[in-house]
Amino acid sequence: MAAAPAAGGAARGRGATSFQRKAAAGSRLAAVAGTRPSVRHGQLLLSSGLPSLDCVLGGGVAVGTLLLIEEDKYGLYSNLLFKYFLAEGVVCGHDLFVASAKEHPDNILKELPAPLLDDTYRNERGEEATAVKSEDFQDSMKIAWRYQNLPKVEASPTTSTKFGHYYDVSKTMSPELFQSIKWHSFYLPEELSLQPKMKTHNMNSAYSRLLQSIQRIIYQEGFDGSDPQKKLKNILRIGIQSLGSMLWGDDICSSDTPEHIHSLTKFLYVLRGLLRKSLSACIITVPAHLIQNKAIMERVTNLSDMVVGLESFIGSERETNPLYKDYHGLVHVQQIPRLNSLICDVSDTKDLAFRLKRKLFTIEFLRQFLVYLEAYVTAPFWEY
Repeated sequence: MAAAPAAGGAARGRGATSFQRKAAAGSRLAAVAGTRPSVRHGQLLLSSGLPSLDCVLGGGVAVGTLLLIEEDKYGLYSNLLFKYFLAEGVVCGHDLFVASAKEHPDNILKELPAPLLDDTYRNERGEEATAVKSEDFQDSMKIAWRYQNLPKVEASPTTSTKFGHYYDVSKTMSPELFQSIKWHSFYLPEELSLQPKMKTHNMNSAYSRLLQSIQRIIYQEGFDGSDPQKKLKNILRIGIQSLGSMLWGDDICSSDTPEHIHSLTKFLYVLRGLLRKSLSACIITVPAHLIQNKAIMERVTNLSDMVVGLESFIGSERETNPLYKDYHGLVHVQQIPRLNSLICDVSDTKDLAFRLKRKLFTIEFLRQFLVYLEAYVTAPFWEY
């Protein structure tokens, strides 16, 4: 061990120097807590709060983009994804902007799920893995032998490196975690009482107020880069709940020919411009199943970077279908962004489902169960 310094000294004596070339200032992305650069297109990514969803979206939510969640029929599971996104921001120390016309942002933050420690998460996943193996063994006793050797896929989409956190939906986040972050709220009933009249510029009054609030936070806090942030660079996470519903003063959910037919699309167009030139990312939930005019929903999809739809089994035939007995709904990935590339990331399979079991909300593949269905339908009677 002592010979190494001597050898190094001899090498320097023969003309070598300890000089190291300094990398260019703009050659590397600035380190921002809770982010990582994409290995495919170099864009800075942040976690949605659900690692399996990050994998489906191509590694995470890119900074400067918009994630649109099409709400399930009763809004139960879409609201959970909304809280996951905000909870991840709290754990990573990001700034939050929460907007709602239904529930006060203070109450939304109080109901954020608590983060799971690594050991706790391993125990939870270990117990689930044991249960899944026992179910697979029981199914293998029933399924035709010629289907047992088909290749299996991973139970849930995951990334190779640790990115994002896991949360316990049965517990709420500790108030101490909020002390280290800065958050801003927009509650429409309060905003209307403070300023009853406002110029709308051919846009819904509520949307105009919301845009002004978002723009003010981005500029005042230095997220747009024009006014450098005083401390280390940080990310602004924007969450907007049930946009397009009647609570926002929009009638696209109640009429096929709404009064302000382009109001929502104008809002998204301007919002997307604000996101593109700032260190921010946004999640919006929309009651797509209630929008009467499907042409409006198509334009909303085109103005979003990522679109994920949730289809709950509550009240449907699939709720009692044995094929879906372990799941609570389906996940439809409608759109994935093309970032610095002519093509977009494509998921290995479109057969995705979600379930809420014990403390964890997970997105999983459905392929193996579809293979089972094919076996029961197509196999000859002597193979049952």
